[in-house]
Amino acid sequence: MVVEAVSWTAAHVANVLRAPTASDDKYSRGVVGMRTGSDRYPGAAVLGVEAAWRTGIGMVRYLGASAPTELVLRRRPETVTADGRVQAWVLGSGMDAATREAHETRAQRGILTGTLPVVVDAGALDLVAEATAPCVITPHAREHAALRARIGLPAIDARDEAARAVAAAQTASALHATVLLKGAVTIVAAPSGWTARVDAATPWLATAGTGDVLAGILGALVAGAQASRERAGEGMDAESLAPIAASAAWLHGGAGVVAARRAGAGKPGPIVALDVAAAVPRAVAEALAAAS
Repeated sequence: MVVEAVSWTAAHVANVLRAPTASDDKYSRGVVGMRTGSDRYPGAAVLGVEAAWRTGIGMVRYLGASAPTELVLRRRPETVTADGRVQAWVLGSGMDAATREAHETRAQRGILTGTLPVVVDAGALDLVAEATAPCVITPHAREHAALRARIGLPAIDARDEAARAVAAAQTASALHATVLLKGAVTIVAAPSGWTARVDAATPWLATAGTGDVLAGILGALVAGAQASRERAGEGMDAESLAPIAASAAWLHGGAGVVAARRAGAGKPGPIVALDVAAAVPRAVAEALAAAS
């Protein structure tokens, strides 16, 4: 099996992004709900929430444990920590399925069997096989291998780029979800077999917390797209999440490049995850400029 992948560019991203207009308010720009972080890994919540805000979302609702909630509000006091209406969810960043509390598992299962689109990361990947909501999953190589074993798909050589693309497409088909397979080259596969290749990143992105930033970017884009579709009386399915996921990966990689150049005063240098989140607005602006 050979998978032909679209090479995702700034022009593709520009077609997904929507700049706000004078008629927009915080609700029309999209509201993303985030159940991320934990008392053990509270920083993941901060990173994802920061990235979602920096991507241009209208509102972030954060629902989590007390320790990450306190840190989120300290970093981003505009974040809403009361339950309410959202247009998309981000689940699992900074969580461990083995230690996830029962009430959190019930809440995530309720979201995954609902109708709103969901970004499923890290500590929620064990629940995705039972999902009926439109989902995009964001595993790295080890998480992807564990997920494939759980649903009965064969192991692959993660060092083989062609094999990674085939495997991502297989997983997407099996789960009826979009797969964003993280790596130096990110592969995005839709349930239909449509596949994109995103290689806009820098090796400096290989550091703790950058995956949480990606989840926040993706959640913001999905919520914004869902808000637009709701106004048009339309819905969203897993297939329509694929170009959004590829665009999130491009913005994440582009922000990493911007951050690394800032760190090295024009030449690439070491970065941390919050540097990447801070650079997202520049990546968004560069993508929007590609439309003109």
